[in-house]
Formats: sequence, structure tokens, C-alpha cells
Amino acid sequence: MATRLMGSRYELHVLQSGAAQSGGPDHFAIHDADIEDIADAEDQLLTGYIHSYEMGSAVDGPGIRAVIFLSGCLMRCQYCHNPDTWHKMHGNPSTAADLMAEIKKYVRPLTLSKGGVTISGGEPMVQHQFTKRILRRCKELGLHTALDTCGRMGDKLSDEELMDVDLNLLDIKSGDEETYYRVTRQPLAPTLAYARRLSDLNRPTWVRFVLVPGLTDDYDNVERVADIAAGIRSLERVEVLRFHQMGKSKWEKLALPYALNDTPAPSNELTERVREQFRSRGLKVF
Repeated sequence: MATRLMGSRYELHVLQSGAAQSGGPDHFAIHDADIEDIADAEDQLLTGYIHSYEMGSAVDGPGIRAVIFLSGCLMRCQYCHNPDTWHKMHGNPSTAADLMAEIKKYVRPLTLSKGGVTISGGEPMVQHQFTKRILRRCKELGLHTALDTCGRMGDKLSDEELMDVDLNLLDIKSGDEETYYRVTRQPLAPTLAYARRLSDLNRPTWVRFVLVPGLTDDYDNVERVADIAAGIRSLERVEVLRFHQMGKSKWEKLALPYALNDTPAPSNELTERVREQFRSRGLKVF
């Protein structure tokens, strides 16, 4: 019998399956257990770790969607509203079979709404074997699939496997390398490489950019992001996401220093300026 997975992206999830509490500075570390390495997943009982899922989302791709939030992420974004997804083992274990049994219950309404399944996180490619299996199984059901990713581990997807992703929700944190590292503690280059692959393979893409006053809003930084987006020939739209502090309480509960404690949401004027920078390249902006 399938395990019913409940929850929300906004709930704090820690200490699952006996995982040790990792608040404070150690929570920023990347643990060996966070990196999936399964030699032959096809012949094994494949288990993934899930933070939560939501049925009925209208903001994670076209139509009404089932969104699966996997745990595990290499990024340490200052504005992350789900720091409890950083470590894979903080998720709830589920086999691919159990998760697909749950998804199958919603095939008809998802199809009728012209929606589908979005795999998000965390960074879903940390659990690349599990992610690829779920994408393949969803395609076998005729469901539209979306992958919400920063592209940091895009090399874990072969060109053939990318064909199982109907839509890439590509998070581009910044266009300037120094700013990107300050925001994420990770390099920009893998995201650029993934964006080029999506363009070369003509894979449908939505670019997402989080606008944070005093961090990502520099005019030249936005110009670089806009240039990257404009270079993706399969780009369908750009979403400018306004910074909010909805995740602040999670940082506090995990005893993590929240660097954006005094950062306000972007003003309407700033948001419109940034959107216009993307529009100036002829891009569709939301």
C-alpha cells in the first residue's frame, strides 16, 4: 500500500527517519549522504527523500499541478525559504513505486486542467536517479512534466533523459559570478552550461529570477541575467519573483543566521525596472 505523503513547502521538516538535528553552522555544510550515488537503480528498490508535496498548485508550471518537493540541495541561497530541504536525509523516505501510486490518483484532474507534475526541492537533481525515474514514470502516464532546477547538477541528465522534461523551470540566481557566489556559495558556470544545453536541445524553458533589494537588484547584474535568458532560444517566459521573508522563521528554528533580516520586499518601482530590463530583449515577462 502506498504511503500517503502530506505537507506543504512552507512547513518545517527536520529530524525525519532518525536523522540528526543539524542546526547552526553545520547546517550550511554539504554532507556525503546528501549526494545520491546509485550504481544501478533499475535493479534496486529505489528510495527517495521527500520534504512534502502539494496537489493543486497553479504557480509551478502550466495548469494545475502536483508538486513534489525533494530534499537535498547544494545551494545555500541567502533568501532560501526552505533551508530544511538542504540535507537529503531530513526528508521522508518513499519508494518510487509508492510515490507513483499516489500520483496516479490524480492523473485525470491533472490532465483535464492541462497541468501535470513538477519536481522541485531543494534541488531535485541531488536525487538524480530518483528524479529521473519519476519523470519517466510520469511520461508513461501521459503527464506533462516540469523540473524546477538551478542547473547546478544538470550534467546528471543525459540528452535523452532531458526529453522526459517537458518544461524546465530554470532558476538563475544572478548573472554576475561574484554576486552568484555571494548569494548561493556555489559557482555560476554549471547553470550557464545547463542553460546552453537547454537552448541547443530546444527544450522549453521558463527562467526564474528572485529580485532581492541590495543583493540581486544591481542594474548590471540584472542585465547579465537578461542576456543569459535571451540566449536561450527555447525560452518561453521570464518570471521575476519578488523577495519575501516567509522562510525567516525556519532559519530561526534551525538556529541559522538570517542575513536578510532587514531586507524589505522590492518596491513596485524596482520590480517594474527589472521587468523592463527583460522586456527590452523582447522577452515575455511575468
